[in-house]
Amino acid sequence: MSRKHFGTDGIRGRVGSPPITPEFVLKLGWAAGRVLGNGSHSKVLIGKDTRISGYMLESALEAGLSAAGVNILLLGPMPTPGIAYLTRTLHAKAGIVISASHNPHYDNGIKFFSGDGNKLPDAVESAIEAELERDMTTVESSRLGKAERVDDAAGRYIEFCKSSVPPLMDLRGIRIVVDCAHGATYHIAPHVFDELGAYVIAIGDRPNGLNINDEVGSTHPENLRQAVLKHGADIGVALDGDGDRSLLVDSNGDLVDGDDILYIVAQARKAAGELDGQSVVGTQMSNLGLELALGRLGIGFERTAVGDRYIMARMQEAGWVLGGEPSGHVICLDRTSTGDGIVSALQVLAEMRRSGKSLRELRQGVEKYPQRLVNVRLDRSMDVLGAESVRAAVTAAEAELAEQGRVLLRASGTEPLIRVMVEGRDEEQVRRLADQIADSVRELLG
Repeated sequence: MSRKHFGTDGIRGRVGSPPITPEFVLKLGWAAGRVLGNGSHSKVLIGKDTRISGYMLESALEAGLSAAGVNILLLGPMPTPGIAYLTRTLHAKAGIVISASHNPHYDNGIKFFSGDGNKLPDAVESAIEAELERDMTTVESSRLGKAERVDDAAGRYIEFCKSSVPPLMDLRGIRIVVDCAHGATYHIAPHVFDELGAYVIAIGDRPNGLNINDEVGSTHPENLRQAVLKHGADIGVALDGDGDRSLLVDSNGDLVDGDDILYIVAQARKAAGELDGQSVVGTQMSNLGLELALGRLGIGFERTAVGDRYIMARMQEAGWVLGGEPSGHVICLDRTSTGDGIVSALQVLAEMRRSGKSLRELRQGVEKYPQRLVNVRLDRSMDVLGAESVRAAVTAAEAELAEQGRVLLRASGTEPLIRVMVEGRDEEQVRRLADQIADSVRELLG
């Protein structure tokens, strides 16, 4: 059965427009309760980021789940990986995340974790969609689900994050700027680093419901760069709105992306004998420089389609523990069950402490190829990728690059965008070719 509502990362859209309406989310809660809870007063967790629409969508989900006879545990604002962790430790049937990650406040979304803290299998999402086609019913009053709030959710997750590094490690003497993107980590990330002994300067930690990801966080690291230089920090950590990804900034203000983080963590695991012949998983967007750098360490590298769903699937299939994307979505399955911006940043800090090296020194093994990414917004439905003019522009670019680069054209799985990526040895050539392909897409769209 093809999926009508679920994308690569749950259901997402603009608040007030289908499917992100209270009516749809009410029925989604009911359908999910029917499939996941099976009407047996089982537990389902709900957490959210700091968008103002979270109040409305939380209430709708709660009502739908209750109507299906499922009990609800409300976590309040909580990072996506924190919801995955608490779903496991509280032995819930599922965890539901209300978030649109790095998108602006006017978007929101719903995604699910299974009881083991992993994304739902396609078959379960299809079963939920099948229930959505049925008329909604309500169980008898005596079987309605109850809701209660988990008051210590933040503290539980803070302790978990701290447990992802060696127990005797401390960060005393390290100065850290943490940008929480006015999102779900605002009341968690600063405490994690502070309790490990670091001197913490927090920015992006004043959410008001409307400012999530607004010129802050991992999608806008400029403020973090300036703060690191202003405060003479050793490292800056930029999280996104739901806390499942992070980018870093070194003491010189230079950006350290997900490829760099993956290299540093892989190098540390290799030195500790913890990779045991395993490969690292990236995507089509991963820089060629990462692949070559890992190869020099004797570490294999595989690419999947873009999206953590595909990275996770390959890691689980092969029994490997490290994977990630340049965006900062890094998965350490030897520490947690999903991408976690705080945990991945802590792995880098642990290696800084163990090796005595600065962040700048640790990432020097990666020599990045110039890469240009251009996003073209879609305002109507059209087969852009199959259009003859666009395919011709891609073919011409590939011919000019020959064996010295790559071209990737794809539709975003979370936003109405066509993403154009060109990578090669010559920066000016890469920029020119990416702009040419993007122009061909714009001309097609009129």
